[in-house]
Amino acid sequence: MLYPAFIKLAGRQCVVVGGGKVAARKVGMLLNCGARVQVISPSVTEEIAALAAKRAVEWVKRGFKEGDTAGAFLVVSATDDRGVNAAVAKECAARNVLLNVVDQPEFCSFYVPSVVRRGELTIAVSTGGKSPLLARRIRERLEEVFSPAFGEFLDYLSVVREEVIARYPAQKEKLLAELLSPQVLACVERNDLNTAKEMVEGVLNRYRS
Repeated sequence: MLYPAFIKLAGRQCVVVGGGKVAARKVGMLLNCGARVQVISPSVTEEIAALAAKRAVEWVKRGFKEGDTAGAFLVVSATDDRGVNAAVAKECAARNVLLNVVDQPEFCSFYVPSVVRRGELTIAVSTGGKSPLLARRIRERLEEVFSPAFGEFLDYLSVVREEVIARYPAQKEKLLAELLSPQVLACVERNDLNTAKEMVEGVLNRYRS
């Protein structure tokens, strides 16, 4: 059984071993989370090279060597060389560093889920490394259900929630439940954000008056 968690990587040192297309995708994900990224590979894609030229990532132009995971919070090994991946895994295990090895779950201490993002709303699907394709298929179905409006609605709801907690502390649980009625959520699912907000404001106005 896996323990689900969302990890804060902002400002943390993360190492990506490998420089191909898969590595480039992993680098992009880490940068989007605010991580400090070091790439270790003799050669890299144009995308990674461009990031290195802008000093968005540090590129170490050689293969993996012992000690390369020192100081890392998290490591991703994205090479097709099982020997290299095994060496990375051994060192990460000794240093208690979180490790994901692409397509080799036996080396992993964590798996990267298939993700749906709608602003700050993040929905993650994992099959424990048993079937990444199934995780992707489920993610695709979730993308149909959770429209782009959910991201903006979440930002709006955060502001509303602060008002509810500040002004109606004794009624907050009941009121928040009313605000997230099935009818409101159905509007957001249809990408009809304006109607959803109008319905929320209607509930709030009954309390404000």
